[in-house]
Amino acid sequence: MTDPVPSHRISVAPMMDWTDRHFRYFIRLISKHALLYTEMVTTGAILRGKDNHRYLDFSKEEHPIALQLGGDSPKVLAECAKIGEDYGYDEINLNVGCPSDRVQSGSFGACLMKEPDLVAEMVAFCKSKVKIPVTVKHRIGVNGKESYEDLHQFVSKIQKAGVDHCIVHARIAILEGLSTKENRTIPPLRYEDVYRLKSDFPNLPITINGGIKTHAEINDHLIKVDGVMIGRAAYDNPFLFADVDSFYFGSKEGTITRESILQKMIPYVQSVRMSGGKVSHVLRHILGLYHGENGAREFRRYFTDGMHLTSATESILESYLQR
Repeated sequence: MTDPVPSHRISVAPMMDWTDRHFRYFIRLISKHALLYTEMVTTGAILRGKDNHRYLDFSKEEHPIALQLGGDSPKVLAECAKIGEDYGYDEINLNVGCPSDRVQSGSFGACLMKEPDLVAEMVAFCKSKVKIPVTVKHRIGVNGKESYEDLHQFVSKIQKAGVDHCIVHARIAILEGLSTKENRTIPPLRYEDVYRLKSDFPNLPITINGGIKTHAEINDHLIKVDGVMIGRAAYDNPFLFADVDSFYFGSKEGTITRESILQKMIPYVQSVRMSGGKVSHVLRHILGLYHGENGAREFRRYFTDGMHLTSATESILESYLQR
């Protein structure tokens, strides 16, 4: 009997304002097996927020799902990791990759790559509190600490602290002078550094992230590393994931169609609306479903024009399918 394929073989990156619970439910209709990540949730939002359920709640259909935490206090992160485990998350992920000014002002995210001992302590504290995997998503470096030797030292320390898995964005982060968006595109991709990491740490699962858009690219990377994380392409072209379960997880389930996905979204949109949520908060995530297909522009316009109306309900999906 063969071992099951680990969910981290293919994953969807945590993306602020994008990978909320509505998007995760939508992408789960397309792939049952890919690992999903929450948006980054700060420790302050969990411990001091008036409504931390808003940040932590998820649907049972979203499993397997990882909670990404942002913070710099080992003790506080461990407390939040335990809360996440109690909520039912399958993994705790520590954000050591985000370069935004807001994150830097809180002394966490990518700037923590300059403090490998602190990150190792964060990992160790979290590991002491939870039984689920504790992982780190990080860059290959930051300006001033951008050599492979710096990266190797960083990973060595968090491995010794017990990290279960590293997700590596194959670009450095430039902490001064570039916006968050520019940090996703301007620093050059250095995939070879991630491959070298896997060679140097053969027993540590390593996932590669950054600029990956096609199945051909995914297959090339999987020769060298354990997993591939898809970011913007998962949002812009979600139907890319229609083949993920069969290609990478050995699923024998039938063919998925875009129309069947829209049909399954109808009861979900209804439940959100009935509980007081806005239809547009769900449907904004489906606009890329027909990416690259004839009629894609018409599809986007149809829902962009209709979902913001005060009268919008799940019937907008029914009407589209009946056209």
